[in-house]
Amino acid sequence: MTLKQTLAALEKAGTAQNRKVYARHGVGEDQYGVSYAELGRLKKAIGTDHALALELWATGNHDARILACMVADASALGARELDAMARELDNYVIADAFAVLVARSPHAERRFAAWRGRKHEWTAAAAWNVLCHLAGDAADRPDAFFLEPLASIAADIHGRPNRVRHSMNQALIAVGVRNDALHRAALDVAARIGRVEVDHGATGCTTPDARAYMEKTLAHRAKKKR
Repeated sequence: MTLKQTLAALEKAGTAQNRKVYARHGVGEDQYGVSYAELGRLKKAIGTDHALALELWATGNHDARILACMVADASALGARELDAMARELDNYVIADAFAVLVARSPHAERRFAAWRGRKHEWTAAAAWNVLCHLAGDAADRPDAFFLEPLASIAADIHGRPNRVRHSMNQALIAVGVRNDALHRAALDVAARIGRVEVDHGATGCTTPDARAYMEKTLAHRAKKKR
């Protein structure tokens, strides 16, 4: 598909209701309001098309950028290119989608390290979302890789920007269900930080209690194994 064809498909798939919903989640006016189901169908039709992904990102349109994260070749992105993209993040929805792309790239660990302390809310949020995905994958990373970020969460979470706090809490959960040793470490952090307050605006979203969510996740896994 060409850029023109893809944008036309996105515009056709968008709805006024979705635009209202996305606006409540912080998405600006440059959007079509395309559901994730429709984006998934477009992703399946396109496959991996890195050149198209770069063109979609360059439009600045929200839905085009979400789709760009889906069809890009993560291995073809350089660190500087990812840095430039991270500076353009302007809401948590695109930050979440971008983190999925970064986590698939060969620069994931270093981008997490570089972005985690940034003052720019969406870049820092994306960094901690990257850690969530790294904690969930099957790569043979040592526990030490995750222990230092846990210490940072314990020390800093309450002083970070709003959505960064949410992403750090999500990272705490993800690390805490990776294995038994990290679970014990994460439980200690959860006890130290207590409740994490996040303003979710005019949405029904909430930030989960890390300890309870970890225990629920592990109980569900154990039940599936049985």
